[in-house]
Amino acid sequence: MTRKPPSAVLFDCDGVIVDSEVLTNQVIRDDLATAGLDWTLEKVMDSFVGGTMKGVHTTARTAGADIADDWVEQIYVKIYAALEQSVEAVDGIAEVLDVLDAAKIPYGVGSNGRLVKMHLTLGRTGLLPRFEGKLYSAQDLANTKPAPDVYLKIATDLGVDPADCAVIEDSASGARAGRAAGMVVYGFAKDTAPAKLAPHCDVIFTDMSDFPALLGLG
Repeated sequence: MTRKPPSAVLFDCDGVIVDSEVLTNQVIRDDLATAGLDWTLEKVMDSFVGGTMKGVHTTARTAGADIADDWVEQIYVKIYAALEQSVEAVDGIAEVLDVLDAAKIPYGVGSNGRLVKMHLTLGRTGLLPRFEGKLYSAQDLANTKPAPDVYLKIATDLGVDPADCAVIEDSASGARAGRAAGMVVYGFAKDTAPAKLAPHCDVIFTDMSDFPALLGLG
């Protein structure tokens, strides 16, 4: 089915714009292993992708990890170092932005991650100039995903009806946020099992180059 192009496109950041999920969760996995919680990378990603680092701290402690009260700040230092060294853009994302720019469709980024993290990863990949003034952290709002706050905030700032927005997410938590905001949700299943995204998404896809056509732009 051909869809009417949206009035705005709202992106998650990690795993959608920057290919950071595996790298970030490998750092978390290795750190937790030294603290007595030796989970596989697959289990770490299944448990934590789409959440917040505070949520990781709570879940890991409950599962038996011997981690300090200030573990969140400690792990951010390690994650930022890893991302600064090797994070790359998701294949095809620059071309997606080119298509949106050509169609004069505005876009924004809504993440559960901190703004400083987005500046770091987008800066390294060279994409930061394309998102100036368009970055939003749910940590600066009342509620993080799966609450819809961050996506509703972006839609309000863009002056676009939420129902006319498309959201692209790679986690069930983020997809639930888009659905709760009343937006059309596209699940990017490159690193996430499609079955986890399907209950909360209108469309599932695995190749970013397919996204413009799915939006009705190609």
